[in-house]
Amino acid sequence: MEDRFLVKAVGAAIALVLCAGPSLAKCQDGPGPGVDWSGCSKARLMLTNEDLAGTNFQRSLLTLSDFASSKMTGANLSETEVSRTRFEGADLSKANFTKALGWRANFGQANLSGADFSAADMNRSNFAQVKAPGANFSKSELNRSDFSGADLSGANISKAELARVLFQSAKIAGVDFSYSNLSRSRLDGLDLQGVNFTGSYLYLTQIGGADLSRATGLTQAQIEIACGTAQTKLPSGLNAPKTWPCKEEEE
Repeated sequence: MEDRFLVKAVGAAIALVLCAGPSLAKCQDGPGPGVDWSGCSKARLMLTNEDLAGTNFQRSLLTLSDFASSKMTGANLSETEVSRTRFEGADLSKANFTKALGWRANFGQANLSGADFSAADMNRSNFAQVKAPGANFSKSELNRSDFSGADLSGANISKAELARVLFQSAKIAGVDFSYSNLSRSRLDGLDLQGVNFTGSYLYLTQIGGADLSRATGLTQAQIEIACGTAQTKLPSGLNAPKTWPCKEEEE
């Protein structure tokens, strides 16, 4: 009886190794274009200036890694954790970050043209001076992130969490902010031509000196809770509330 149990146990162990072998082996592959590291634990990677175009990182762990200035066009990072990971200056055009987790990730000056961050959690991350025309940030969480100087022309940032986000000096013509939470975010002095604010929550949103004359979807109720100045330009039919300028609040 014991021999039978032993044979079964050994057989099961061998089957497990044979099934897991190929999956584990791929995680040992060296970096390169199109490598499959899906489901791998790869924290603290140092891969700056590498060619990782088309690499599959889906559902991987990449925390505290460094991909600065690497070529990652079309890479799949969906459902991957990239918290505190550096992508500064990397080419991430058309990369897939759907449902990724990346608290305090650094994308400064990266190329995010056509990248997909839909439903991603990127709170407190750095997107300063990124090139992200046509990128998709719909349903993403970006609270307290920095998009200063970014090119977001035509990006989809609808139904997103954008509380206290910095958009200062950013290019956001044609951005879709519909049904997003923009409370306390900074849009001061921006040209908001063609920006869609339908259903957006603008509580204490900083729009001092901004040009909203050609923005769409705005209502008087939204303007009443936002923070503008005498220099703010509003669409025809909307009026600056008597509460402007808002009193400064402590952070």
